[in-house]
Amino acid sequence: MRKILKYSFLFLICLSSLAFIVKDGKTLYVIKHEFNLFTTDNLSNTYLINGEELIKYNATGKLLLKYSNKRYGKITAIDATNALKILLYYKDFQQLIFLDSQLSQNGDAISLENLGYEQTDLVCTSFNNSFWIYNKQTNELVRFNENSQPIAKTGNLKQLLQAELKPDFMTEHNSYLYLNCPDIGIYVFDMYGTFNKIISLKHLPAFQVSNNILYFYKDDKFCSYNTKAFEENALKGFIRELIRITTYFGLIKRRDW
Repeated sequence: MRKILKYSFLFLICLSSLAFIVKDGKTLYVIKHEFNLFTTDNLSNTYLINGEELIKYNATGKLLLKYSNKRYGKITAIDATNALKILLYYKDFQQLIFLDSQLSQNGDAISLENLGYEQTDLVCTSFNNSFWIYNKQTNELVRFNENSQPIAKTGNLKQLLQAELKPDFMTEHNSYLYLNCPDIGIYVFDMYGTFNKIISLKHLPAFQVSNNILYFYKDDKFCSYNTKAFEENALKGFIRELIRITTYFGLIKRRDW
């Protein structure tokens, strides 16, 4: 197993109401705010969601903007992969909203029910202003273009893959869609919805993808997985930094690592 000598990747460590933004094993800044969802974008901005409110911080931790839409209630999911077109999902109302970099609404809300998909569990953005959904009722992935027209479908994945899928997270990176099924692993599909492979990483609550590397938290360790070399490594720098900053805030007792 090769040792990771250097990594340059923005990562969020979340504990209680604190969000630690870490890069290269060092804390860039700390955000103290109540939240239930979070993400980052490719410009090193950070987004926290507290109920129906979205809060944006810049690369130095400065509060920039806020957004809320009381019409649709709590925000269920956010995808800020494209910093210029941020996707918000309101599952209770099956509504998608896109925001620009100033957190201004970009066009009308998209009703998935009106598109014929009434039980959509997961959504994420795709390249060229498109987006993906996973529909629980049909057990399929569907990709829509910027005009909300379906341009790719997988069909019933349970029948196609002969597996009982229970996905809880998905994201797209470099023209591949990663569908997380905790009991099985991560299913990978191309832009046409064609099944590519399974990555045998189980019971992950979430992960981030950068080039060919998956980053995730498992068994009290921050880890990476190289999808080309099929190698998993623990990122010890993250662990040391987590201990240092949580000790500083008095959240845990100091330990030797």
